[in-house]
Amino acid sequence: MSGEGLVDAERRRFNAIALAPSLIVLFVIAGLPAIYLVVTSLTPFQLVNPGSSTDFSSPLRNYLLLPGDPRFVNSLWVQAKLSFWGVLLQVLLGMLLALLLHTQSRVVEFARTLFLIPMVLPPIVVAIIWKLIYTPDISPLYYAAGLLNVTMPSLTSSVDFALTAIIIADTWEWMPFTFLMVLAALQTIPEEFSEAALVDGANRLQIFFYITLPFITPILVISGMFRLIDSVKAFPLVFLLTGGGPGSVTEVTNYYAYLLAFDFNEIGYSSSVTIVMLLLVVAVSLGVVWMGRRREAMA
Repeated sequence: MSGEGLVDAERRRFNAIALAPSLIVLFVIAGLPAIYLVVTSLTPFQLVNPGSSTDFSSPLRNYLLLPGDPRFVNSLWVQAKLSFWGVLLQVLLGMLLALLLHTQSRVVEFARTLFLIPMVLPPIVVAIIWKLIYTPDISPLYYAAGLLNVTMPSLTSSVDFALTAIIIADTWEWMPFTFLMVLAALQTIPEEFSEAALVDGANRLQIFFYITLPFITPILVISGMFRLIDSVKAFPLVFLLTGGGPGSVTEVTNYYAYLLAFDFNEIGYSSSVTIVMLLLVVAVSLGVVWMGRRREAMA
């Protein structure tokens, strides 16, 4: 082997040794639990029957039961509604806010910082804040409605408003993400384009649709897809605000998996629900990667 070949071999060996500790830690904290989850989903494991954890006599039993489980099917539908409306509102409001605050001013810069606060708060703190807002006895919202002689229903216990209440809280928490992304994209648009359009007689609406929107559309799509993937993590809001109720109106899939595991002791069945949810998230993630590569190919 030549001298250059020996150097390359030594470099590859060093890279492998340097990466090994990180890969081992990643496998232990992420790989092993995932493998255990898959294995458990193939068993009828129940906490009251420890021997069932090694019963692989019917490995697909849990998965075959899922299509006929109305609560599981309903949880997917609830999750779909929560994700669709939540992401739609976050993208639209985030974009409008970014367009409004896309100007140079110390007051505006201070306002930008304020709008980012909900995104950096721990999810459980966000849930507590909205729990206080939605509690009629102590909520300033209900107090203001009382001053106006407006009677408001209990939002989190109403069949008509419970899911909307969670969507509003989720939008408040994550709208700053889209706001930040769009604001960064707006700052990359050359001002000469807008100035030339104004000279040619274009109004503000035409500048937005023909110059601004084409520039920020890829960012809106990517932001929306990332939020769509992340929207399955609305567990703290559901857990603290509604507990999945009333009935199963706000029972999303991960909350249903939680109930199966810790209320009904159906660990194996809960694992299969989690695996299906994980596969759906992976499918959406692959869609994001595919869209990104297609955009790069078209650029």
